[in-house]
Amino acid sequence: MKFHNLYSFFFKGTSLLCGVVLFPLSCASVGSGKESEVQSWLTRGNESIKLQQQTPVRFVKNANNWQNIEIDDTQKFQYVDGFGYTLTGGSVEVINRLSSSKRKALLHELFGNDKNSISISYLRLSIGASDLDGRVFSYDDLPEGQTDPSLSKFSLANDKDLIAMLKEILAINPKIKIIAAPWSPPVWMKDNGKSKGGSLKPDFYRVYADYFAKYILGMKKEGITIDAVTPQNEPLHPGNNPSLFMPSDQQRDFIKGHLGPVFKSHNIKTKIVVYDHNCNKPEYALDILKDPEAYQYIDGSAFHLYEGDISALSTVHNAFPDKNLYFTEQWTGSKGTFNEDLNWHVKNVVIGSMRNWSRIALEWNVANDPQYQPHTDGGCTECKGAITVSDSENFTRNVSYYIIAHASKFVPAGSQRIASTQTETLSTAAFKTPAGKTVLIIQNGNSTDESFNIKYNGKTAPVILSGNSAATYVFLI
Repeated sequence: MKFHNLYSFFFKGTSLLCGVVLFPLSCASVGSGKESEVQSWLTRGNESIKLQQQTPVRFVKNANNWQNIEIDDTQKFQYVDGFGYTLTGGSVEVINRLSSSKRKALLHELFGNDKNSISISYLRLSIGASDLDGRVFSYDDLPEGQTDPSLSKFSLANDKDLIAMLKEILAINPKIKIIAAPWSPPVWMKDNGKSKGGSLKPDFYRVYADYFAKYILGMKKEGITIDAVTPQNEPLHPGNNPSLFMPSDQQRDFIKGHLGPVFKSHNIKTKIVVYDHNCNKPEYALDILKDPEAYQYIDGSAFHLYEGDISALSTVHNAFPDKNLYFTEQWTGSKGTFNEDLNWHVKNVVIGSMRNWSRIALEWNVANDPQYQPHTDGGCTECKGAITVSDSENFTRNVSYYIIAHASKFVPAGSQRIASTQTETLSTAAFKTPAGKTVLIIQNGNSTDESFNIKYNGKTAPVILSGNSAATYVFLI
C-alpha cells in the first residue's frame, strides 16, 4: 500500500475527485494551490524507501473518524540550535580519502542547502583526540616526566586537517554551530599520567582552564567559532581511551574556580555546558547547578542516552528552567539493524530530546571505513558513522544519516518547537521554522500502517504512515 494514498480499499464506492485520492469531497473543499498542501518525506525501516519525497496531501475541512495528531502553534517551547554529528578526526581522515570531486559533493550533500542536501546545522568536536581518532594526542604533549604550566608548547597542529575541513564546511554553511569536548587533558595534568582514566590534578585546574581558553582563541584565529564547550566527555566513564574521571564535585570546582573566571577574564563568550553523559544520572548536572558560584557561568547541561530515559532532560529543565539542554551523542553500531536503529533513534534521540527541551540532537561520528576504523587503541571498535567511505570513489549512507536528515533537512536553526499530540504508537515533534513553515516529525512504532489526521487550525490532512517508519511533514498555511 503506497504511503499517503488512501486507496478504495478503505473507501469502497467513493469517487476520485480533482486527482486526489482522499474522500468523496467537492473540488472546492479540497482546495487549490500549494498553500494547502502537506509535503512529506518517508524512510521505512525495511529500507525500501529512504528519505524519499511522497505525493502531497491537502488539508480539508471535512472530518473523519481517524485518530488525530494535533499541532498547536500557540504553545511554544525551546528554540532549536541544530541537528548533526561529531566531526571526529577519524571522520576527517576517511572523507579525505575520497577523490576531490566526490569529497566536494559529499560535503555539499551533508552541509549544503539545496534539494539534495541534508543541511546539517550543528557539529561536535573533540578537544584533542577522541577515541575515533587514529591515535591519542593532546595540544600539549610532552616527554614523560615533563610539565608545561605556562602552555608554551601548546599547538593545534594535530588538528590541521580537521581545521582545514571545518573551513570548507563554514564556506558551505557559515552559520553552523559547534560544541567541543575533551576526552582527556594532556597526560601530565592527570594523577595517573595516562591517556585512559585518572583524574585532573587540582594543581592543574587553572592551567587546564587556560588550555580551554587557548583552544577557543586558537580556533577563533582560524576563523572557527566554538559556540559551547563541555568540561569533559562522559566524565563517569574512565574506561575509554582517551578518557578522564571527573565526578560532579570536581567539575563544579573546576568551573566555578577556574574555567568560568578564565573565560570571563579573556572575554570569551563560549558557553559552558555541564555533564555530557548519560540520562541515568541527571543528579550530576543538578548538583553543579545548585551551586550559585558555578551556576553563574553555566549555560546548560548535555546528555547521552546509553543508559537512563530521555525524560531526564525534563527533570533538569523543571529544576532549572533558565538553563538550556543539549543532546550531544548517540551511536549506531556494527551489530544494529537499520529498522531497529531508525525507529529507536528517531523516537528517542530526535523526537524524544526535542520533546524534553533539548536545543540540539546529535548522532555520533560522521564517517569511518568498512572496518569501523580509524579508532584509538582501546577506542570504539563497533561505532558506525553516518557515512562509510569504502574507496576514493564510493561511500554509503548509513542509518544515522537518515535519522538526522529527517530533522536537519527541514528544521533549520532558529526554529521553535510547538505543541503536538502523540498516540501510543505515533511519536511526534512539531516546529515552526523562521520562514513560517510548520514541520512535523512522526515515528510509527507499530509494525503495521497507521491511519491518522494531521490536524492544524481546524483543518485536517488524512495520511497513512507505514509500519516501523519515520516521516517528516512540511506545510505553509
